[in-house]
Amino acid sequence: MGGVRLPVHNPFREESADYSYLSSRNLGQCQAAVAEAVTSFHKLDILLCCSSEAIVGTVEELGASPRTSALIRDQFETNYFGHVNIIKAALPSMRDNHCGHIILLTGISGHLGTPGLGMYCASQWAIEGFCDSLAYEVAPFNVKVTILQPNIEISVLTNQITTAPQLPQYRPENNPAPLFREIIGGILDRLASTIQDDGADNQRLKTRSTLRPDQIVSIYPQLSEQMKVRLLAETMNALTAIGGHDNPPARHIVGHEAVGIVKEKLKTVSEELEEFVEVSCAVDIDEEMPNPHQGLTGYI
Repeated sequence: MGGVRLPVHNPFREESADYSYLSSRNLGQCQAAVAEAVTSFHKLDILLCCSSEAIVGTVEELGASPRTSALIRDQFETNYFGHVNIIKAALPSMRDNHCGHIILLTGISGHLGTPGLGMYCASQWAIEGFCDSLAYEVAPFNVKVTILQPNIEISVLTNQITTAPQLPQYRPENNPAPLFREIIGGILDRLASTIQDDGADNQRLKTRSTLRPDQIVSIYPQLSEQMKVRLLAETMNALTAIGGHDNPPARHIVGHEAVGIVKEKLKTVSEELEEFVEVSCAVDIDEEMPNPHQGLTGYI
């Protein structure tokens, strides 16, 4: 889990690229891989953090037993601490060379919660908060930070998916909430149908029936080559356009659907803010009292 394949191109060798395999959960392996890259490149221009996995289950389901609680730790080890490790390993080189661009691939789940995907969303919000703070800290060293947010299917369908046992109270007949378990099951069914149409071996297909409601199950979605191209095209285009840019955005939303969802979320936040603005302003601190937030307005 949390594995990364770091391409290390050396122009003085006949082969086009070397690859360094590591677990991003291991800081020592991250440091070794970065050192190998610096030896070949002499510096790091772009660091792309895209390791991810999705734990599917409601908050209550993931706290139902020690085994499901362990899934939460696994989620954060990969989606949060893994990224922190590789960024920590790369920062000294970028800082010393006074250049570098860190790109973090998350998703629109960093903007809004998804029922049945709470811990995945929590890990995305955590690493985005980390990167927002990091961007201010490393800006004086000319190191840029960009959070790239494609639609949720991109990160989920291209990595491992693990489902927790379902509690009766959260089954569709008892709970009308649009839980992600049912959504991902439907997507996997459609993918299976697509692969079957392409003539793939039916034994390789991972469909909704694989996501058993009574036990922990981990799968890697089987994607046809055509589906991989369609799924990743917009994200790859964004990466090539933004990577190494002199003035990259702090956040970049990928795709029309993702843009629409984020706009709707921001509209809701704005409307709620206006509805309760008098209540918010009613608690302003007296002018004669020291303001604990003074000096922070430039960052908020």
